[in-house]
Amino acid sequence: MKNLFKSREALLYVMAISMVFSFSAWMSMLNNFVIEAASFDGSQIGILQSLREIPGFLAFTVVIAIMFIAQQRLAYLSMMALGIGVMLTGFFPSALGLYITTVIMSVGFHYLETLNQSLSLQWLSKANAPIVLGKITAAKSFTGLIAFVIIFIMMKYYSIDYKYVYMVFGGSTLVTGILAWIAFEHFKDDVVQEKKLVLKKEYWLFYVLTFFAGARRQIFIVFAGFLLVEKFGVDIHNMVALLFVNSILNMYFAPKIGRFIARFGERITLRVEYIGLVLVFFSYAFVDNLYFAFFLFVIDHLLFSMAIALKTYFQKIADPKDIASASAISFTINHIAAVFLPVLLGLVWLYSHSLVFIIGTGIALMSFGFSFLIPRNPEQGVETTLKTKKD
Repeated sequence: MKNLFKSREALLYVMAISMVFSFSAWMSMLNNFVIEAASFDGSQIGILQSLREIPGFLAFTVVIAIMFIAQQRLAYLSMMALGIGVMLTGFFPSALGLYITTVIMSVGFHYLETLNQSLSLQWLSKANAPIVLGKITAAKSFTGLIAFVIIFIMMKYYSIDYKYVYMVFGGSTLVTGILAWIAFEHFKDDVVQEKKLVLKKEYWLFYVLTFFAGARRQIFIVFAGFLLVEKFGVDIHNMVALLFVNSILNMYFAPKIGRFIARFGERITLRVEYIGLVLVFFSYAFVDNLYFAFFLFVIDHLLFSMAIALKTYFQKIADPKDIASASAISFTINHIAAVFLPVLLGLVWLYSHSLVFIIGTGIALMSFGFSFLIPRNPEQGVETTLKTKKD
């Protein structure tokens, strides 16, 4: 057991699982809670979701924070902020109260997610990173599944009030953060991290693919499920069943995807992901069969796991001292699309559902095209096929 608390890999699992446990609870109950307890209308939920994304856009401030506090300790504080935000959600069923608790939750969540990626790429070897990240993704899917089962039992069979459910899940993450701070060894940085925000031209391909990944994420999160409900009339029970299927398949396939990346490399993996996205988004645009729409939703979700390859590509090309700074910047870039895309494509949706997914197809095609610039063996100094070590 003592060795467990001296394991950096074990700490990565703890951070990832605690993050998913409370955030899954917050997200899965949100729509019902804000309507039933706070009588939200469409504009208020829109404001809340926009506020939730702002800390993601401001993830670059992690670099400023680590000037004053070590990354590992900042990760613990982020876990606590996430836990506190979720824990307090149910006690403030008003617009202002929910806006404030959402921002607290979101700051903790996005800082923790940024730091988890940064520490993963610093602590895991380049050979082992895809495999471990695949296993962590599977663990996160399993955690989300368990969280939903617990919520279902608490509310269906025991009629526990929202505020106490939120308190249980948020409190669990808060306590985990405190215990992790006390129990785990405080690891020294193998490489002192750069404390400046610098967009390095060497990483331009990583930044571009990260931006496209953020755009694709928004289309899936906002419009894929909405299509199922609006066009096909899928009810809450079938949506829940679909999410269950996604979690179970992710638990099975994510470790295999990690091994696939380790064997075939990032270039092949990302090409498979992007061409898969082209086919999925194009099919979304014209799908008329409910079961085929279900199939597309599941495949789309599975392709998320292949995004591990983008992280390990960056790990291979990055100067080790740039990992924390570039991870923070990449989260900001990833969230640029979250600021304007849902609103813009929401207007397009009113005109044509199909056009939204045609735009998604275009984004996936551009990602596929840029993936040909990833070298067979990316490394520092050979970040793209346009460069060689001689350059």
